[in-house]
Amino acid sequence: MQRILSTELAAHPYEKVLVEGWVHRVRRLKSVTFVIIRDAAGLAQVVMADAGELTEESVVSVVGTVTPNEQAPGGVELTGPEIHVHSAVDVPLPFELHRPALTASLPTQLDHAALALRHPARRAALRISAAATAGFRAALEARRFVEIQTPKIVESATESGANVFQLDYFGRPAYLAQSPQFFKQMMVGVFERVYEVGPVFRAENSDTARHLTQYTSLDAEMGFIADHRDVMAALTGTIAGMFGAVTERTGFAVPEVPAEIPAVHFAEALKIAGAPADEPDLAPAHERALGEWARREHGSEFVFVTGYPMRKRPFYTHPDPADPSYSNGFDLLFRGLEIVTGGQRLHRYEDYVAALSASGEPLAAYAGYLDTFRYGMPPHGGWAIGLERLVARLIGAANVREVTAFPRDPHRVAP
Repeated sequence: MQRILSTELAAHPYEKVLVEGWVHRVRRLKSVTFVIIRDAAGLAQVVMADAGELTEESVVSVVGTVTPNEQAPGGVELTGPEIHVHSAVDVPLPFELHRPALTASLPTQLDHAALALRHPARRAALRISAAATAGFRAALEARRFVEIQTPKIVESATESGANVFQLDYFGRPAYLAQSPQFFKQMMVGVFERVYEVGPVFRAENSDTARHLTQYTSLDAEMGFIADHRDVMAALTGTIAGMFGAVTERTGFAVPEVPAEIPAVHFAEALKIAGAPADEPDLAPAHERALGEWARREHGSEFVFVTGYPMRKRPFYTHPDPADPSYSNGFDLLFRGLEIVTGGQRLHRYEDYVAALSASGEPLAAYAGYLDTFRYGMPPHGGWAIGLERLVARLIGAANVREVTAFPRDPHRVAP
């Protein structure tokens, strides 16, 4: 007998079918027992006289007759069942999975991630992440971008030596990559437009609800641009594609992505946020104030902040030709939280030499990267989306760890 999923039961009334999954809940009443089976698609109710010693989270196969019942999940249940137990659970569960919400603390959930992730709410968040990633790929493929894979063990730090994980690489130092930035720029010289979905590593001792030491970065880089505004336009279309995929694949309602997301220069953003004019960066409170301003003035959950000071941007950022103290860089805020960083990059070899020299960085450490620009590179730019941060904001999670299967932070390296 071929297995069917719980969501397909209603299409087989009065037929004998096979359902397989985990025992989600056992409700023993005086004259009847209801066993709820959870599979990859949802829940199915099994009605039987006696479930014996059957325990929650045991893995079972159930053969039964599909019987209409409006009170059951999906409007049907399985009656006259035969149950085979593949794997019985004989230890107490650290928390109950059949509750609408997990009542265990987040640290407890993370300690028992293999179990907690089975809860429908935690699974739903991961499905949204998967849908957003699929939408990212589809949106960029439609715009002639080519997917690439770049090394995660690198010779030099991408942005700063202060927040990298150093490795002993056969007797010489190497680092876990902070981003694929150098490599995706190199690949612009090959394909013109490239993207990557992959892990990045930040050795930041930041134990906050928005930081992880390893997260998933959705990176893109594109050549032959006029300036950062071309990058912002491509990013806007990509975000729209991602959100569309989330709704199409999961049914989750997403906010509208404007055809043109409102943008504000950094200097003006400081005024809106009530920050001092000499502030070099936006604090979380400033981002929240800008999110409120965007909703109030533009009816948008999104806002671009452009023209960040050059002193706060990596050396490869292109300065604003009109005022070189500011950059052709941007952040995209979503509901008052920065989820994307991007901008136009330098593309001439001599500009890189000048930028690295000005920052006191030795040219030899970047020799392989700099060679890229000796051989001709078009004006280009790109962005990096923090997937976990975006999804957490989208579903209203208070902590990025709630949407991360196995989060890594300064205190957690297991499971």
